[in-house]
Amino acid sequence: MPATDVSSRLIPILLRWQGLLKAGPATLHRLEPLAGCILFVLLGGLPFFTRSGLALLLLSSGLLWVLWSLATPAAAIDKITMWLLIILGVAVLATGVSPVPIAATKGLLKLLSYLGVYALTHKLLIHHQKWWDRLLAGLLCGGLLSSVLALRQLYASTEELARWADPNSMSAGTIRIYGPLGNPNLLAGYLLPLLPFAAIALLRWKGIGCRLFAGVTLVLTTVATMFTYSRGGWLGLIAGLSVVVLLLLVRSTQTWPLIWRRLLPSAVLLLGVVVLVVAATQFEPIRTRISSLLAGRGDSSNNFRINVWFAAAEMVRDHPWLGIGPGNAAFNSIYPLYQQPKFNALSAYSVPLEILVEMGIPGLIACFGLLDAAVRKGLASLHLDRPEALAGIACLAAISGMLVQGITDTIFFRPEVQLTGWFALATLSSQGGQSKEA
Repeated sequence: MPATDVSSRLIPILLRWQGLLKAGPATLHRLEPLAGCILFVLLGGLPFFTRSGLALLLLSSGLLWVLWSLATPAAAIDKITMWLLIILGVAVLATGVSPVPIAATKGLLKLLSYLGVYALTHKLLIHHQKWWDRLLAGLLCGGLLSSVLALRQLYASTEELARWADPNSMSAGTIRIYGPLGNPNLLAGYLLPLLPFAAIALLRWKGIGCRLFAGVTLVLTTVATMFTYSRGGWLGLIAGLSVVVLLLLVRSTQTWPLIWRRLLPSAVLLLGVVVLVVAATQFEPIRTRISSLLAGRGDSSNNFRINVWFAAAEMVRDHPWLGIGPGNAAFNSIYPLYQQPKFNALSAYSVPLEILVEMGIPGLIACFGLLDAAVRKGLASLHLDRPEALAGIACLAAISGMLVQGITDTIFFRPEVQLTGWFALATLSSQGGQSKEA
């Protein structure tokens, strides 16, 4: 019986349905590997599944979680899960008052399917933490194969990659790889959270073969991310790897004198800044992309985003409290009423702004509450002398990278990226509540 079981009087009414079915140990024993296999396939195949195949796996994950929950008693709700339930509640309200309720319902169903993956991952890791390394291996397998396929495009004909070369941009003519995802920004968004996971796997895993796999994945995903020439991806890469290095330093120097604990991270951070400045001034491709980032409306990509942001801000002004409802279908239904001529868009091109558009101010506040709970849980694990501390560092770094890229893009809402985020949140929420130790 899991150590996190609580008495029925402490269980919220929302979860009283859990544990209603009586299942024998043999049945419960089969559910664990079944859940692990489904999640392994899902995380490993993210860049390669069709939308139909992905939808089938998402549905399977949700249904299996319901079945497993019916057969096991409910556990206390941690803060991360609590904030997710609040976000779900806001999304339901936003759907109810949406000017396009049918389109918003589609977005709500997508959110529920992602929460099913989170719930199943959380339950699996609570039941046995050993599955974290297995799921991570699946995630890294997908990233490694995607990186290899993307890097092969460097030897493809320039005509094949020309559709991602904007002739009106300062970086016109730059060859950008996109791998199996068909979009260089999406490829960067998918790969950048995998970098800290690969770095931590290199430290956490035992055996030459495992570490070689993690090391090769780290190198190839980093190189592939660089060759996407995604500005948001580059910034996310820097943020993610910086958080990994700084948190590892903080954890490894806890017994050092106070002055060295403060000076060493600062010195490493300063050294990193110097390296970035040198790279930005001495390497032409990097200098060109950074110049385009600082060019404001002088760069066509920047100008497009700025116009979309202004239109999205008007949408927020007209629907400030509960937005227009969750999902891209709702956005695509309302945005044409606000868009400037010739600036079609599928999203707000900023994650915070997209949340405001979809769920209003309460939705954004709930998301900040979720972020605060995740950061607190990850930082708390730094003081644990257990392998899960490294997992917490990887998750915080991955979330940091996605957040930085999400400031000026909404690639996060694509399932190839978002499901990695749910994996990170499920890892953090399951820490400290395992019934078995690996």
